[in-house]
Amino acid sequence: MIATTSDLIAVLRRYNPWWSGSRVQGLPSWRRAVYRDIRSWLDAPPGGRALLLSGARQTGKTTLFLQAIEDLLDQGVPATNILYATFDHPLLKLIGLDALLDLWRDFETRSGGEVYLFLDEIQSAKDWQVWLKHQVDFQKKRRIAVTGSATPLLSESVESGVGRWQTVRLATLSFYEYLQLRGESVDNLPELSSLAVLFDRPEEWFGQVAEDARPLTARFHEYLLRGGFPQSALIPNIVLAQKLLREDIVDKVLKRDMTALFGVRRVLELEQTFLYLCLHDGGLLDVQALCSALEVKKPTVNSFIDLLEATHLVYRLRPFGYGKEVLRGKSKIYLADPAIAPAVMLRGKEMLEDSTQLGHVVETAFFKHVFSRYYQQSIAFSYWRGKKDLEVDIVADIGGRLVPFEVKYRGARVSAGDLRGLTQFCEQRGVKRGYAITRDGADFGVLSLGRDNGVSVLKIPAPLACYWLGQSEVAAG
Repeated sequence: MIATTSDLIAVLRRYNPWWSGSRVQGLPSWRRAVYRDIRSWLDAPPGGRALLLSGARQTGKTTLFLQAIEDLLDQGVPATNILYATFDHPLLKLIGLDALLDLWRDFETRSGGEVYLFLDEIQSAKDWQVWLKHQVDFQKKRRIAVTGSATPLLSESVESGVGRWQTVRLATLSFYEYLQLRGESVDNLPELSSLAVLFDRPEEWFGQVAEDARPLTARFHEYLLRGGFPQSALIPNIVLAQKLLREDIVDKVLKRDMTALFGVRRVLELEQTFLYLCLHDGGLLDVQALCSALEVKKPTVNSFIDLLEATHLVYRLRPFGYGKEVLRGKSKIYLADPAIAPAVMLRGKEMLEDSTQLGHVVETAFFKHVFSRYYQQSIAFSYWRGKKDLEVDIVADIGGRLVPFEVKYRGARVSAGDLRGLTQFCEQRGVKRGYAITRDGADFGVLSLGRDNGVSVLKIPAPLACYWLGQSEVAAG
């Protein structure tokens, strides 16, 4: 062993200051929307399962765990009954899970009752799935919560983990959470439980709210550049915020995690694939064109896409439909956060003047908000293409009820003629309501579509849509 026992316990005590009567300093007082799932698990884990908090690096998983520990201490849980450790630390990764618990047991006397283990970046620990399964099956007084930057969707993980852990997915900050973190607020905006309630608002209501929401636009554009990663969101200088984001993704995920966790050796080709996706964010993925441009074989590219999805850097949408039309269709790729592409491609505020690029980034931001708001309801997301290349950007299937979204983030007001894809989809599928995501703050209200005016579309500015989706996610807790 390259480290002594005293070295190891010193590291562990540094991560657990409450053992000596101290508390973690600098934790935010507010809670993210996902914290309600952690709180629910602390109170009564479903079926005695462990908790897996899964999300990209730098999304705030550690902060959520430390907030949970603070709540447990405030409730009177004995300090030495709570263990926090991160396997990003090389010494803790070296000794492994069982030796870590032996160290805790030998040097800190625990009281009776339940004990709580909070283990960060557990994917770096050897055989963690088998270990966690064993703990859940045989250690009934241990509540175990773990985080991972790579989704455990490998076949052996699925088989060993069924019924053993509850997975909670953590996305980057919503626009609403971003404003909360930065201490910024917008006065007079009403709270909404969902966007659907807006269909029943009177026409004059929209004009007043649009006026009150004017300050949101500039802040929304900054959000698109700074991103929803808590560290970069707080950096005043956008250039420095993008540099931090770029280093975290390229250096820590593409170069380190992919090699350590998945054995990727062709890192340069993986980086090139990721750069290609940054250039085509929100677009259809033409695998043949990607292979030709990068001189990489199709199985390799598909493997890279799978890995990027597993490490929460991309979302993948299949075409709407069934059977062969889905299998043969191209996937649509969204990056995990709207700021990733501008940061990686070194695009600053000048991107806001490029309507095409800005439209792609806004579509990515909106999809992330819709996905984060509804993913726990097992909603299927896809995109739709009809005749004459008419398209609907996002289709949510909510228990058989289809909800289409079309992003039209441009200066001109959106008219019925701009929504032919949405109209065709609704008429073919018998859908009565849809959403058009607009740019102009005044382009807000309900529009009738279709030959018989049987389809109602809510036109809503993107800053307001993202703000309310993030707010309703918080309110749902």
